[in-house]
Amino acid sequence: MVNDLFDRIQKNKGPLGKWASQAEGYYVFPKLEGPLSNRMMFHGKEVINWSINDYLGLSNHPEVRKVDAESAAEYGAAYPMGARMMSGHTSVHEQLQEELASFVHKESAYLLNFGYQGMVSIIDALVTKNDVIVYDVDSHACIIDGVRLHMGKRFTYQHNDIDSLVKNLERATKMAETTGGGILVITEGVFGMRGQQGKLKEIVALKEQFNFRLLVDDAHGFGTLGQTGAGAGEEQGCQDGIDVYFSTFAKSMASIGAFVAADKDIIDYLKYNLRSQMFAKSLPMIFTKGALKRLELLRTQPELKGKLWENVNLLQNGLKDRGFNIGDTNTCVTPVYLEGSIPEAMAMVNDLRENYNIFLSIVVYPVIPKGIILLRMIPTATHTKQDIDETLSAYEAIREKLENGTYKKIAEATTVDVS
Repeated sequence: MVNDLFDRIQKNKGPLGKWASQAEGYYVFPKLEGPLSNRMMFHGKEVINWSINDYLGLSNHPEVRKVDAESAAEYGAAYPMGARMMSGHTSVHEQLQEELASFVHKESAYLLNFGYQGMVSIIDALVTKNDVIVYDVDSHACIIDGVRLHMGKRFTYQHNDIDSLVKNLERATKMAETTGGGILVITEGVFGMRGQQGKLKEIVALKEQFNFRLLVDDAHGFGTLGQTGAGAGEEQGCQDGIDVYFSTFAKSMASIGAFVAADKDIIDYLKYNLRSQMFAKSLPMIFTKGALKRLELLRTQPELKGKLWENVNLLQNGLKDRGFNIGDTNTCVTPVYLEGSIPEAMAMVNDLRENYNIFLSIVVYPVIPKGIILLRMIPTATHTKQDIDETLSAYEAIREKLENGTYKKIAEATTVDVS
């Protein structure tokens, strides 16, 4: 007997989907309205917004808005049409690639339409079934999906655990010697949930002991870390040891698109083997010219990164001074760890949004272990001291309610359908 494919889907909505009737439109798929900024509108009221990755505040920078508008007027949304290899290539795309490569201290770079699909395709192109992948267990979903395409052997190492990485490199070395392949290590420059930098310097040092190549996803590090903003590798003084450097425009660049940078021969190979780019329309000129302006501001206005870090330090130090657990973040990503159930977390976030006008992201199981609530904040250059002071006061109030059982009572009184 052949089962109806949809039977499983209709009966099991997944660990997050089962909460849809309570969560959708409020906790997930919320509608933030108004100009992207530190304060936006949610359900008809102004809230302090800690949930967008506009680190440097470029989304509404007047120079950025001007270039975006002029590009839209000049080129429309379609130009250039077709894939880069066929009819979608321009000198502006080439210019952006050259400037990106220079900015992150690599020989060459190649533009990607989207970060997620770009990373999936990079992994697919770099390895064959004879090669072995070793990657951090906490890697972003785009890395996980890229690894899933791999038809060869793969090993995970414990998060940011160099001893675990060494053990898995030993296993990978034996396997690669058998298959005649190579080894690709994958990690992140910044882990977007917990806020830790990947241990890039220590990983690069292992090249003296093992023969592998290193791919780094630096989506949250690009523009925020390093003396010039070139990312986690620059911050740790090991950018040269990163063989393939990847980042997206969706965070500090406040746009759409991504890029990969490496030695010229590697980029030349990827240009002709990245299926997600070979068979997809070119990045529109609006985003290409817009990215050039954003990159210019990263280079010429270091005060944007300075203001960002002023706010990061003010917020994180304020939380620590008040006894909150923010883990071992050493980046802009600011997690706050509390103990409680998913219904308690929903009650808490509702209270934050409705009574304290604080909008932030809630992270629960299965992204993190059961019984843990992670409230994740992204400070930006546009936040103010008043925003931070109001948020810290709100945190003290909700902690008291969590500890005295207020949210538990609310959760128990709420009928929850998790079918």
